[in-house]
Amino acid sequence: MIGRRPVLAGLAMAMLAGSVPARGKRMEEVEPYGLIGKIKARPGKRAELVALLSGGTGDMPGCMAYLIAEDLKDADGIWITEIWKTRQFHADSLKLPAVQAAIAKGRPLIAGFETHVETRPVTGIGIKS
Repeated sequence: MIGRRPVLAGLAMAMLAGSVPARGKRMEEVEPYGLIGKIKARPGKRAELVALLSGGTGDMPGCMAYLIAEDLKDADGIWITEIWKTRQFHADSLKLPAVQAAIAKGRPLIAGFETHVETRPVTGIGIKS
């Protein structure tokens, strides 16, 4: 189902820590949360990894967008872009049994993780500013 999780599981979560908006909630509890990362598939396994990553993404509570893109200059490169209602929705998704199973299934297809960034989506189609 959500085999993209290995790249996200180890991300640093300090960017918004300690920020407090109205009503005492932390910023990461009320603001959209984004992730962009590049996964390097094992040679010849990109299509299989894309198929695994694309399965069941519509059933992720709080997931506003999940894009999978093939890198045009890297035959094994895959870019993942995610937007979540909040950082907590993302964290909760990592605990789902289907996600844990997908991690196990996806690991043999992944050669590595080249880059990742955390973002705070502020505008765009589907994002209210």
